[in-house]
Amino acid sequence: MPKLALPKGRLLAGTMSLVEGLGLEGYAPGSRSYRLESSRYPGLWAKVFQERDIPIQVAVGNYDLGICGLDWVEELLAKFPSSDLVKVRQLGYGRGELWVAASRRLGISSVEGLKLWQGPLRLASEYPNTAEALALRLRLRRFLVYPLWGAAEVYPPENADLVIVPGEDIDGELVPLARLGSTEAVLIANKRSWGSRDLAEVLRAMGESSEVEAPESEPPGEPKRGAGSPAETEAGPDRVWLALPDGHQQRPAAQFLERAGFPISGYSESQCLRRPGTDWEGLSIKVIRPQDMPLQVAAGNFDLALTGRDWLHDHLARFPASPVAELLNLGFGWVRLVAVVAESMPAHNISELRRLMNSGNLPRLRIASEYAHLADKYAWDNHLSPYRLIPTWGASEAFLPEDADLLIENTQTGRTLAEHKLRVIDTLFESTACLVGNRHSLSHPAKAKTIGRIVACLQGAL
Repeated sequence: MPKLALPKGRLLAGTMSLVEGLGLEGYAPGSRSYRLESSRYPGLWAKVFQERDIPIQVAVGNYDLGICGLDWVEELLAKFPSSDLVKVRQLGYGRGELWVAASRRLGISSVEGLKLWQGPLRLASEYPNTAEALALRLRLRRFLVYPLWGAAEVYPPENADLVIVPGEDIDGELVPLARLGSTEAVLIANKRSWGSRDLAEVLRAMGESSEVEAPESEPPGEPKRGAGSPAETEAGPDRVWLALPDGHQQRPAAQFLERAGFPISGYSESQCLRRPGTDWEGLSIKVIRPQDMPLQVAAGNFDLALTGRDWLHDHLARFPASPVAELLNLGFGWVRLVAVVAESMPAHNISELRRLMNSGNLPRLRIASEYAHLADKYAWDNHLSPYRLIPTWGASEAFLPEDADLLIENTQTGRTLAEHKLRVIDTLFESTACLVGNRHSLSHPAKAKTIGRIVACLQGAL
């Protein structure tokens, strides 16, 4: 029986209905199960992944069939056009559009205007391969792509000129230029599996045929326009830019800032404006993903950021000479960065894992992690060669043991790891939230005073 890769998140409800005929147990909102077995088809099983990981897993042959957004399929093919992927059929749910949009302040309202632009252009997106392919296709003279984990729409106009985002994220600061594709759910298959394995029975249970129906191009439509007008900010060389975290870190960060008496509005446990307000002169704030902060601070797009030491160390593992420095350990958001194996792996520490590899019982180590650069450094420092690195975008514990041998992951209590029959064999370091800054900003005569006030304010809450 074939192996299926199914999505978490936005496509889960629609996919549940599609695969109902397979009798998969545990695929439902709120379920903590990553491995799904079928009550109707013995031998059939599926795994649940973050949507972005699915095209890669299908392309490398770990899974025969997968369901994800067409946008993530095209993102993979933009860089690897010869990947072993078959786009079987668009599935009719999860519909949306991917657009390239420009900062309103750029003064460009069409793709033709973009082609005539003479100066450099900064592109920010979760879809860096799509962004680079677009820039090359338009023959932009000078461009720089910022790969992000999310929240690209908040970067213009100060930190980016162009973004590639879903249409619903286009607000008053952005001008839509062109529709790039669809985010609709699509059924994909591994090309070798499609040609050699009998997938017909599973496809019939999903209401699909074994004939390929290439996804059709939809006519461009108008994106949903968010409320609001172009952001009025005071850009200037003396202004200090502070990045605050969204997601899981928003709540503890907001509590810490309130305890510090930091003057901020629109950023609390229950509210998250992408551009919170403050009455501090010379300070502007944006809310972005903590994973993106070290690189953005290093690039000079922000002077300060509240991020995790885990993401700071991951950045420094890739760029040891980066101008990003830790200014304060803020103490909240404590986790351990650990090396993890499946309980079935006969290794209880890193030395035993290395001996297992040297004995030939594990000829090539597969390492999965969101912290790709930390994982790479860890393998190198511990002589775990040869190894293959598998970057992931979340739900990394799903990869063990079938699709990876070692996981570099964060944990608080270890309860989730134990639930998935995983074992910690080493601790890399402990991580908490921290304030990081750009070294050049710290020595900037006009910015140093404002930065000093922020640091002193936050120190008061430690």
